[in-house]
Parts: sequence; structure tokens; C-alpha cells
Amino acid sequence: MTPPFHADHVGSLLRPKKLREAFRQHSVRQIPEDEFRAVQDAAIRDVVKLQEDCGLQVVTDGEFRRISYWEKFVRLTSGLVVKDAVFKFHDEQGRESEFTAPYVEGRVTRRAPITLDEFQFVKRNTRLTPKVTMPAPSTMHFYRFTQWGDPAVYRDAEQFFAELGKVYQAEIADLAAAGCRYVQLDEVAVAILCDQAARRKVKAAGADADRLVDLYIDAINQAVKNRPPQMTIGVHVCRGNYKGMYLSEGGYDSVAEKFFGRSNVNHFLLEFDTPRAGGFAPLRLVPKDKGVVLGLVSSKTPQLENINSLRQRTDEAATYIDAARLAISPQCGFASTMGGNPVTEADERAKLRLCVDAAKAIWG
Repeated sequence: MTPPFHADHVGSLLRPKKLREAFRQHSVRQIPEDEFRAVQDAAIRDVVKLQEDCGLQVVTDGEFRRISYWEKFVRLTSGLVVKDAVFKFHDEQGRESEFTAPYVEGRVTRRAPITLDEFQFVKRNTRLTPKVTMPAPSTMHFYRFTQWGDPAVYRDAEQFFAELGKVYQAEIADLAAAGCRYVQLDEVAVAILCDQAARRKVKAAGADADRLVDLYIDAINQAVKNRPPQMTIGVHVCRGNYKGMYLSEGGYDSVAEKFFGRSNVNHFLLEFDTPRAGGFAPLRLVPKDKGVVLGLVSSKTPQLENINSLRQRTDEAATYIDAARLAISPQCGFASTMGGNPVTEADERAKLRLCVDAAKAIWG
């Protein structure tokens, strides 16, 4: 089992200035819905062409219809609102930035299709394989795990995730019916729970980190349990991505056996761009019917990686997992939120092309 393509990317791409301005104008009702939609459509056509020009075989809409990677999911799901998160982004210099997170205030139901329009538009505008990205279920819980929802609504997290799973199941069913064959879930909580400092924070709040990992694996499996066999499910494991900042560090060792073994998905897109991600040894625990996309190219900095170094690191990973089951990508998206990372479109283009060139050099 291999990932669908040996060169991939995580999904979000830098929003052009005109699109960012359209979002601002639309939020204060300076432009009507149809004009806003037209700006989005034009920007998506351009970014699809960018991906095609880079030689990729998989394309997304750059998440250009969203303010952040999870915003649209919350907007179109009844019962979810936004409050402050209990974690903070930070960088290597110690600077911090607060952020917001979903909060459960009522029973969750799918008010409307969430990503279907994204898939359908990309499908109409490319001959390549469209990929749809969605926040993993844990997104709606972990960022406020101490106070994730109104206790009068759900008796426990298990009951909440059972109902939330139905939202994903309905969304995936509509995507499958429309011809979608590749869905990616963006999982941040499990990556944070690789961090010993985060585990101590969880324990101090009276929660059990290992139980949370089990809870989030079960939530993923609930979300995808009815997907058709021809649909590939990838899970991107992310340590946080906001203007070059991150949320956590630490290798996959503490979660690898259960997360890789029990997650009912086809492959994992894993961050390996810095020493914060740890080594490749946990890849020995990936079951033989699952693949791994190595996130070796940084979306956080403009410095372009060396193709020989990427080949060397892939060879190192292949000492723990069959090379045929590997692929290469940036470690995360280029713009998980509207502001994007501190790189230019030229940097983004060069890094996507590098992934394609590296894949050809490594796998032929």
C-alpha cells in the first residue's frame, strides 16, 4: 500500500492579496455574495494552475473558501461556536500568540454540505486528482479540552463524538457520490499529545493524555467508517501552523503504536521538517497496508531544501518502512489561516516543485 502519489502537499496555500481583501470586504458587507464568490473562483483557478505547473498529480483549492482550516466546518455545523483556546502558539524565540477554538454549545448537526462545493469546483477545473481537506474530529474538542462544551448538552465526550461522526459520515457520503476519491483529515491533538510539556498540562488539568489519544483515534474511525473502498483517507498529523509558529514538539514514539495501528485510514502525512518532530524510528510501527507521506520540506521558512538531503532523509526513513510505501511533501500547509506563513508565493511554488522533483529522483 502506498500513498496515492509520491509527491503530495497538505492542502492550504497562500491566499493572494485580492482574495484576502475580498474576505475583509465581505465580512463588513462591502461586497455582495456573488462578487465575493467570483473573487474566490478566480483565485482558485489560478492556484489550481500553480499546482499543475509544479507537476503535482494532486490538487486542492488551497482552502480559499475558508478563513482557517477549521472555520468553514464550524460555520456549517450547528451546535459549534468559537471561544479562546487553552493553548498558545510559540516560536523558537519564545514569542507567543493566542488563538481561538471550537466550543460545543448545542447538539451538533450538519446544516449544509461543508466541503462539497470545494471539491466540485476543483473537479470542474482540473484533470488531476482533487483532494478535500477537513479538520479531524479532535479539533472540536482538544483545544479547549478542559471546557470543550456545555455539560448540559452531552453527558461525555464519547456521546459528542458519536454525533459529530454523523456529520463527517454525511459529508464523506456526499463527496463520494460526487466522485471524490481522496480525503485528508488534519489531526493536531495527537501531535500535541506527543509533547511531554503538553502531557503535563493535560495531567495537571485532571485529564489522561493516553485516554485522549484513544478517544481521538476512535473519533477518526467513527468519522470515516462508512467511506467507500475506492476512497483514500489520509491523516495529516500537525504540530500547529500559524505564521511560522507551532504548538508542540516531540517525536511520535509515545503514540505511534496505537495511532498508526488502530487508525482506520490509508496513510499518514507526518511532519519531519525539524528536530522537533523526532526521528524516523516510530515508522517501524506503521502497519504494512498503510503508507507515510514524509513532510520533509518546510512551509514555515523561505529557505529551499537541498534535493540530495531530501533523498538522504528518505533513505533513512526507508530503514524503518518499505520505500515504496513512502512519499514526500511539505510538512504542513502554507496558510492554515488567512494570514499565511512568512513565505512568498515564489517560495511556495519552488517548494511544491521541489517535492515533485525529489519524488522523481527518489522513486522515478
